[in-house]
Amino acid sequence: MKKTHEKILKWYKTHGRKDLPWRNTTDPYPIYLSEVMLQQTQVKTVLERYYFPFLKKFPTLKALGEAPLDDVLKLWEGLGYYNRAKNLHKTAVSIEKLPETIEALMVLPGIGKNTAHAIAVFAFRQPVPVMEANVKRILCRLHRFSVPDEKKLWHHAYAMVDKEQPFDYNQAMMDIGATLCLPKNPKCDLCPLKNICKGRETPEHYPIKKKRNVPAREQNIVIRVYTEKLFLCQRSGKFLHGLWGFEKSDTPPCAAEYIGEVSHTYTHFKLKCKVYLYFESAPGQEHYFTPEEIKNLAVSKVDEKIVKLYLDIIQDN
Repeated sequence: MKKTHEKILKWYKTHGRKDLPWRNTTDPYPIYLSEVMLQQTQVKTVLERYYFPFLKKFPTLKALGEAPLDDVLKLWEGLGYYNRAKNLHKTAVSIEKLPETIEALMVLPGIGKNTAHAIAVFAFRQPVPVMEANVKRILCRLHRFSVPDEKKLWHHAYAMVDKEQPFDYNQAMMDIGATLCLPKNPKCDLCPLKNICKGRETPEHYPIKKKRNVPAREQNIVIRVYTEKLFLCQRSGKFLHGLWGFEKSDTPPCAAEYIGEVSHTYTHFKLKCKVYLYFESAPGQEHYFTPEEIKNLAVSKVDEKIVKLYLDIIQDN
């Protein structure tokens, strides 16, 4: 295993993404932030639009905990999986500094096994492996696992980790998965693990990707308008919790006018909204906002599209 570690570290020294900002700090908070943002999100997206503005607004865990949740959700707008932002905020409210052990980290909201391992190794240099999607794919190919078995994968990950240089080793493994051991057309000839990879001849078989049918959902949305202001409510359900949005209605008011459709694709389903416009003669709800004021609220992408539809209709009339 020592020779394998040497090859991995040599490759990382030349090809690794060592300029990523969270790899050049010893402060656990920005490392924790990066790990949460990178769940289900590409590095490019996090770097270009979210990581730096978030740290500028909330430079410490304490600053994050003292901020209103609405402000946190507003900066998270467009990144999706809003429970991540809520859990970050909940953690910041409840603790002053991050714990160092995997067990204590996993008690915190939104931190699962892999994220806890990542924080432990990258923030506190503990000799443990990480198991994000790219590393999981590497291990499946190394051991010819067509169907990932979490228990076996973690066993092999722990057996393989470089305990002397766990930080560089784990960063290297993630980079190899992101740049060489690709889901399609992997660059096996350039991989430092090619000599020990059992699945090298047919890498596309490991793991076999399950075909996923994305279901479609439909909703009726009512834009209630009073004195050129639009009614929005703060969502309380699990989906998009805490964000502001337009009213959903099984049966729109009789006087409501159908103005068009908007659609949006989420990870697990496609949403199509039939949008209705209803002008109120008296305020029947609590919160009304102008389109300009809505820009300062934390709203979902689909609600942004509904605002745009409304403005297009108003301008045309």
